[in-house]
Amino acid sequence: MDIKRFLIIAFVSLALCSCSDDKTDGGTSLESNVIKIGAAGGVQKIKVNIAGRWIASTDNPWITVSPANGIGSAECEFKIDSALNAEARNGFVRLQSLSNWESQDVAIEQEGFPYTIELDDNAFDIDSYKVTEERYFDVKIRSNVEFDVEIPSDIKWLKHDKYTLNLNRGLRPREVTVRFRWDINTAAVERLAEVKFVPRQGVQMSRNDVLSVAQAGAEPIIPDTRSGDSIALLAIARNLNVLSQWDSSQPMTMWNNVVLWDETMQGCTPENVGRVKSAQFLLFSTSEPIPFEVRYLTAADELYFFGNANTFLKSLELGEDICELTQLRRLTLGSYGLVSLPNSLKNLKNLEYLDIGSNNFQTVPTVLTKENFPKLRSLVMNANQRNVIYDLSNTTKTNIGGFIDEPEFPTELILWDLDTLVLSVNYLQGKLPDFENDATVPVYTQEDIDRADTLPQMLVDRRIKKVMPKTKRFAINFNRLTGEIPDWLLYHPALDWWIPYSLVFNQEGKDQKGNSAGFDNVPANLNYYYDIYTAKERKEISAGQ
Repeated sequence: MDIKRFLIIAFVSLALCSCSDDKTDGGTSLESNVIKIGAAGGVQKIKVNIAGRWIASTDNPWITVSPANGIGSAECEFKIDSALNAEARNGFVRLQSLSNWESQDVAIEQEGFPYTIELDDNAFDIDSYKVTEERYFDVKIRSNVEFDVEIPSDIKWLKHDKYTLNLNRGLRPREVTVRFRWDINTAAVERLAEVKFVPRQGVQMSRNDVLSVAQAGAEPIIPDTRSGDSIALLAIARNLNVLSQWDSSQPMTMWNNVVLWDETMQGCTPENVGRVKSAQFLLFSTSEPIPFEVRYLTAADELYFFGNANTFLKSLELGEDICELTQLRRLTLGSYGLVSLPNSLKNLKNLEYLDIGSNNFQTVPTVLTKENFPKLRSLVMNANQRNVIYDLSNTTKTNIGGFIDEPEFPTELILWDLDTLVLSVNYLQGKLPDFENDATVPVYTQEDIDRADTLPQMLVDRRIKKVMPKTKRFAINFNRLTGEIPDWLLYHPALDWWIPYSLVFNQEGKDQKGNSAGFDNVPANLNYYYDIYTAKERKEISAGQ
């Protein structure tokens, strides 16, 4: 009985096992055997039905399956990486039963990346003016090919910074940002530019965007008018970023540091009444030349610019616009950061006073000659030092201003015979010229003595050179001058007016050759001078004062 019962149970168990094996041998079924996907890659899901245990495998590293194994039915995720090349690629995933090793493949077909240069935004509208730090825009570019930015050769107002497109992991599009910088539009009309992006290799492009840039025209200024003057002043102050700017709601008559012409002023003409005669721009911050709007101040006879931020760091040009103001008589360009003056400055033939002190000149600008400025009477070029260096022989710095690149003292400035010549606090080196062997430099004559009762006969007897006879103010102190003081200076008729022990004789530091600055024959006092100039009132002036 028990044996019979055992046999029945064993038969039923065997039958059940046979049923289970039949289910396993039922094969595999997939929702799809093909995955087609774009170059960007992504994830696609396929339902899998495999009896018993199974695994998924592939030899393609750009394909990932999750889960990679299971029992029975499951939904598998097929993750395909971004393509690397322009050509299409194929791969497969094999799903295999562990009970009977039957398998089915899922084919993966991925498109390649076409060659493309795409812009997020291909049209930019920019203002005619912004401060220097804000005059740029960024363009985001997606590309899978190296390219050059091509700006038409006649478009000088638009430039771009350097950029790097990193394609070291294949030709999938990468994003790069190119920064474009633009200049102020000085015209009242809109200007346009079309920028192309040219592939560096000869490939067939599927997309190649073009950048369009439109810049607004400048605010129109009516030339030779009072309203034009006011707009120009406001624009100049804005462009210079002047610390304290004028209130445009008030009339120009109430603006500080602005003088308007009226009938009572000498030199006023009917057409200039009410227009700007002079203007001052103080304490500003710019890295650019004088704003172009200055060209509209055609009635001004004096302009004053002084006090640029971080002047010693700047290396600026003056610009051409101010050189159109041929009526100017007085011009100050102090502490601006200038390193040169344009040759067109010689257009200012009426200039009588020029102050370019506290800039960064390495040499005396070549435009500054008597021939170019026939009416100039005062020239101020002091304190052109980027850095205060007492020992010029002990420094490797070359860009330090102070006329340090002048090979010798600028003799032509002395021969100009200006009323005022100020060259203090620079790095002028060498000796003062004595002109003893220069026949072109005249000597004092008996006629000079007879005409001026204060001149001593000694000037004629010792044949003293007649240098700077009209100069009322002369300052060369705190340079690196050496050698002897020439006789034309020691016995100059205006020496006592020049305050010599403070503004002429006094030198400091060492020159580039290591010589200690200072003249070898500085007199202890001016007694020798007054012994000769007996008609002058004696002043107690000595080296100790």
